[in-house]
Amino acid sequence: MDKPYAPATDRNREPILEVLRERLAGCRQVLEIGSGTGQHAVYFAQALPGLRWQTSDVADNLPGITLWLQEAGLANTPAPVEVDMRQAWPDLAFDAVFSANTLHIMGWPEVIQLFSELGRRMPPAGLLVVYGPFNYGGRFTSDSNARFDASLRAGNPASGLRDFEAVNALAAQAGLVLLEDRAMPANNRCITWQRGPAASV
Repeated sequence: MDKPYAPATDRNREPILEVLRERLAGCRQVLEIGSGTGQHAVYFAQALPGLRWQTSDVADNLPGITLWLQEAGLANTPAPVEVDMRQAWPDLAFDAVFSANTLHIMGWPEVIQLFSELGRRMPPAGLLVVYGPFNYGGRFTSDSNARFDASLRAGNPASGLRDFEAVNALAAQAGLVLLEDRAMPANNRCITWQRGPAASV
């Protein structure tokens, strides 16, 4: 099979990397939820060689991720593992979790399950960094986001942009404290939470 390729990944990787350099400076093991094609993993793991970057996704996406990892041949990218919100997670060690453009693809019950699992598994002071578009106060932040939401729901009625307030409430239930909600290009956000008490910055 040919390597999967998502053009948007090449467009957003540099702004995301800027956030990750800052936020993950003290981390050693990152679990990426929903690694997709594997492009982000290769780019970030190469730029951040001090991190062990563990890719994960549903079973159907693992072969494509493997192709990207094998071609790159990086020492800090172990084989991808299956993580499916509809199934029990494998036993994984991490001090940070990263996920890009996943919450609007998952159904809301899967988003709830994600934060429930993180509530059980996130270590003290562990970090969660989520990238993607969000609504605020039940409203779209741009016309392009409204169109994107409509296209998502046309393909899968269970998908769609999530309200920041609802996601932040799930994070709070999981013991995660909001550190930063940073504006990103193309009407996206990069939101960071931390396990346990923390001061907002």
